[in-house]
Amino acid sequence: MIAGVGFREAASPASILDALARAGAGDLRRIAVPEVKARHPAIQTLRRFGYHVTEITAEALTRPATLTDSPAARATHGTGSVAEACALAALGPGARLMAPRAVSADGMATAALAREESE
Repeated sequence: MIAGVGFREAASPASILDALARAGAGDLRRIAVPEVKARHPAIQTLRRFGYHVTEITAEALTRPATLTDSPAARATHGTGSVAEACALAALGPGARLMAPRAVSADGMATAALAREESE
């Protein structure tokens, strides 16, 4: 299982952790983020907290079908949900979302869980 994460530039580590908690990630320490945001300070902090980060290319973000269709995400990243697309792209064909994305209380981050069909 992996958690895909989408976030705004002003997101803090707390924003991302809140989105992960709302998505039901529990103690899961595997996250997938867009490659262009992998060096964001919040992600660097999560790396120091022991999170394993998978970077998803812009092209790979556009492939998966997402449950959510955000016009803003589609215009910026070519997908309906960055979090959902990251989770699905990280696991590849056969992956499925466990639920639509969850949004942090401050609206700065989203998270979605996906698992491989065999899990």
